[in-house]
Amino acid sequence: MEILAFGVQADEKPLIEKAFEGHHPLRCRCLDVFLTEDTAPIAAGHEIVSTSVNADLGGAVLESLAAGGTRMIAQRSTGFNNIDLRVAERLGLTIARVSYYSPYSVAEFAWTLAMAVNRRIVRAGNRTRDFDFRLDGLMGRDLRGRTVGVLGTGKIGEAFTRIAHGFGMKLLGWDVVENPACVELGMKYVAKEELFAAADLISLHVPLLPATQHIIGADALRLMKDDAILVNSSRGGLVDTDALVGELRAGRFAGVGLDVYEAEAGLFFLDKSLEAVADDTLARLVTFPNVVVTSHQAYYTVDAVAQIVGTTVQNVLDYRAGRRSENVLVPAAPTP
Repeated sequence: MEILAFGVQADEKPLIEKAFEGHHPLRCRCLDVFLTEDTAPIAAGHEIVSTSVNADLGGAVLESLAAGGTRMIAQRSTGFNNIDLRVAERLGLTIARVSYYSPYSVAEFAWTLAMAVNRRIVRAGNRTRDFDFRLDGLMGRDLRGRTVGVLGTGKIGEAFTRIAHGFGMKLLGWDVVENPACVELGMKYVAKEELFAAADLISLHVPLLPATQHIIGADALRLMKDDAILVNSSRGGLVDTDALVGELRAGRFAGVGLDVYEAEAGLFFLDKSLEAVADDTLARLVTFPNVVVTSHQAYYTVDAVAQIVGTTVQNVLDYRAGRRSENVLVPAAPTP
């Protein structure tokens, strides 16, 4: 049986192919194209399809996949806001995700972004390539003794908090449920508004849900300190980018590090360097000297990807054996 994997990066391909070795008769064919309404017909005749985080799994695509014989979709990510689960259930599709992988990959990258904008690393690197060794405009701040605000204190948020604790920072948190491990580190849970107003550094680690869409919107941005640092390595839709650009144009914020962008589908993971940029908001965003934008790479370590691939293989094996795990989103678990 051939499994078709969409949106596979060059570094991922050998890991995916190796992971399926030894599971005869399964084999995996990797495609670098992303799953969209236009590419969905490629999957015709494949019972199992694997997708990346930026795949389009809306109703039209799911209908096309089901018509072509697909019965199971194994998404290689934790997030699933790109999937129309109601349509999937109506079509009788099985949808599985990767519910867990190394939280350190994302937490460490969030700190990489925070330090990069704080210490002006990108600007310094660009200068020294031109043999410009001036220090003008490169002054950062010590983080020790300053306040970090962590929105979302699950596994990744906890890992981020442990690093902040190592820096000697004051810890503020917000979540629907308090994490005892974070409380033990000295975190004080407060209302979002208090966190926005008090934090010198804010990092986002909540999932993208209707309740968290634009959690960093115009009101939140106005509450933040003029010299605050904002980092988002979770989901682009958490930040109202147009509102953020407006504040940046007013000269606010010491730095902004974004690994995700709310309109990244069709852009991120692709080479658009020879094309005109149609997204005016993104084009403006990347021009600010205090902003660093990366291409949704926080998860991209050999450790995390190996876990993602391993779990994806197990999800496929479970499906074929009729087993159900916590990774299955559809069919929904029965109500107790």
